[in-house]
Amino acid sequence: MIYLKNDYSEGCHPEVLAALTRTNLEATTGYGEDEYCKAAAEKIKACFQCPDADVHFLVGGTQVNFTALDAFLRPWEAAIATSLGHIAVHETGAVEGTGHKVLTAPCTDGILTPQMVREIVAAHPNEHMVKPRIVYISDSTEVGTIYHKAELAALHDCCEELGLLLYLDGARLASALTSPENDIAPEDLPRYCDAFYVGGTKNGALFGEALVIVNDALKPDFRYAIKQHGGMLAKGRLLGVQFGALFENDLWFSIARHANALADKLQSGIEKAGYSLLVHSPSNQIFPIFPDEMVRKLEKDFAFEIQAHPAPGQTCIRLVTSWATEEAAVDAFLKAIQ
Repeated sequence: MIYLKNDYSEGCHPEVLAALTRTNLEATTGYGEDEYCKAAAEKIKACFQCPDADVHFLVGGTQVNFTALDAFLRPWEAAIATSLGHIAVHETGAVEGTGHKVLTAPCTDGILTPQMVREIVAAHPNEHMVKPRIVYISDSTEVGTIYHKAELAALHDCCEELGLLLYLDGARLASALTSPENDIAPEDLPRYCDAFYVGGTKNGALFGEALVIVNDALKPDFRYAIKQHGGMLAKGRLLGVQFGALFENDLWFSIARHANALADKLQSGIEKAGYSLLVHSPSNQIFPIFPDEMVRKLEKDFAFEIQAHPAPGQTCIRLVTSWATEEAAVDAFLKAIQ
């Protein structure tokens, strides 16, 4: 079985595993206060050019999202996202479980626009409704699209005007930043976002995400929020060691470029074979549409997700490449659809 199902099926990149093995018998301070976490945080701040930011390491994306949003919001405040937003669709109501409603705008390409934000804010004008307070976006998005600098800047300006916070889910941020179509530099993120997170789980780590808090007003007591939400890992060093390895010698970026290059080959080959796409994706998630009989054939040799059924007899599947995907896997898939 060839896995094109997601970008976290494998364990971790060999260099990350080597770092974990090398430090395995060391004894350090726990709960993320060790020297490895401190060093990794400095590497991340240097990469994104935000020396005054706070960096916190957590285990997974859902944990980061509901911990951050709950800490950043007052009890009556809500988040704004697209209808495809991870916090609205794939996190089992984790944010809403903390008491904060997720307000969604209908969307097919995953990109939230200022107009969508304005419409939601206008529809919640007073204290008889929840108060929109934070804008949630993902880069890359849930359907593989990416934000461009002008779009991110426009959202930032909209949030400034309306008194909203801007939060970016970076589960697949490495794929977005290394996409050939990307024009956002790492240092743009702290310029436009109040907080964002740097994904590790889906880009070479065994597990782990790094939350970067830029807005000074959101920094105080955040470790209390991590602890209360069950996110403070006693063996916090394991997160610091992994991110230290990922941000050494451009590894975090280089392995994402590998995934993107193979995804591009996969997407191009599918289009050349005459099949359509749900959406053009410049990142490592691809969404081709095949006849149902082709999908049943492919399921015998390939692992993937079913995304949607856009028309009778048609199925859209999701294919994802990772740091560990081999070119032979892509070649095999393209051969199978001929």
